[in-house]
Amino acid sequence: MSKFKVALSADFRRPDGSPTYPSFDLSPLTTNPHVETIFVEPVNGLMPAAGLAACDALILLVPKFAKESIPPDGRLAVVARFGVGYDSVDVPACTEAGIALCITPDGVRRPVAVSILTFILALTQKLLIKDRLCRQGPEGWAKRSDHMGEGVVGKTLGQLGMGNIGAEVFRLAAPFGMKFIAHDPYQDPKVAAELGVELVGIEELFRRADFLSVSVPLSEATHHIVGERLLKLMQPTAYVINTARGPVVDQRALHRALVDGTIAGAGLDVFEVEPCPADEPIFQLDNVVVAPHSLCWTDECFAGNGAADIRAVLEVMHGRVPAGIVNKDVVNQAAWRGKLEALQARLGG
Repeated sequence: MSKFKVALSADFRRPDGSPTYPSFDLSPLTTNPHVETIFVEPVNGLMPAAGLAACDALILLVPKFAKESIPPDGRLAVVARFGVGYDSVDVPACTEAGIALCITPDGVRRPVAVSILTFILALTQKLLIKDRLCRQGPEGWAKRSDHMGEGVVGKTLGQLGMGNIGAEVFRLAAPFGMKFIAHDPYQDPKVAAELGVELVGIEELFRRADFLSVSVPLSEATHHIVGERLLKLMQPTAYVINTARGPVVDQRALHRALVDGTIAGAGLDVFEVEPCPADEPIFQLDNVVVAPHSLCWTDECFAGNGAADIRAVLEVMHGRVPAGIVNKDVVNQAAWRGKLEALQARLGG
């Protein structure tokens, strides 16, 4: 009886073989006598089909998974993406090949929401500026009165997107005494009402929000949705927070808005080009706090994402439908169902 073979993208392991992220507990796989694990190196940032041959599952971090990544043996049944963003995966190609794509909403919900609040507090309290003043000694300390922070009580927190993460932001922000608004055409009004959130149109969201947090997936519809037109509707005291995907925001338009005072500042964990070049103009601004697409990377986040991905691949191993499937149409597809049946026959269900 052949083992259930799970590939992991090689960025989960350091060159010396040690785990890149120790909080990602692989033991449910490595101690299972019916499971074999391998690490596969990407080629030019893309997972290679040859490396995934004879694999039943893939746990994927940074590399891309495209149509060319699909091995011709037809065995791969699931790609478990580490996180909730899946713009690095060719979803139609997965569906066509009978491969389920899973993500980990439960693993990122709290860590990303905490990141959004971290940006809000760092910006309003002038944290980076005051850190710099403190390190300058008495000369810097003498300037502290010139950099008064701002309170958040009574301010309006707006969410562009109120799904898994956006709703969690409101739950965590409840004690801060802010008003809550959101724009999300798919949100259940009952859920919004339970969280004390007023659902509004997108233009009203930008006009009223003191803190505008972007929490929508990247798609053709959301590419550059935060652009010059909507930014010009914002108050000059307002802040933009983006922890979703860089291209959701028109970065050049945001830079202009930050320079000319259209808005007060921004907190950015994601960018249009990643990794960003060191001379990225937005990095020269004092009213911006930035992070390299990793502000939510904590032991909690990686433990949660890892556990969710392992649950997904083990469910598939046992011939069951995992949680967190993106391409839900695959569930009733004959090709994918055939893979589950083959796994049950091979491994005993």
